[in-house]
Amino acid sequence: MSFYTYLLASDPYGTLYCGHTDDLASRVWKHKEKAYRGFTAKYDVVRLAWYEVHEEREYAFRRERQIKKWNRAWKIRLIEELNPRWDDLYETLNC
Repeated sequence: MSFYTYLLASDPYGTLYCGHTDDLASRVWKHKEKAYRGFTAKYDVVRLAWYEVHEEREYAFRRERQIKKWNRAWKIRLIEELNPRWDDLYETLNC
């Protein structure tokens, strides 16, 4: 089983959200459908801008906590290293 740390964005350089999950496609779909009434639904943060895979849940959780402490410029740099056009990576997942 794989675990994921991910960043969602409202638009390129827009509002960011960091999370972790064991089912990335399902979690992002739930954000897109506004199944979670909260931050991502309120600010329309539904574009999967970045993610990484971990072998253990604890690693994904720790990475999420690490990234949440970062300043915005570091998060943007992380996204742009993988996804310089800010494409919605959800479209590339095998759902």
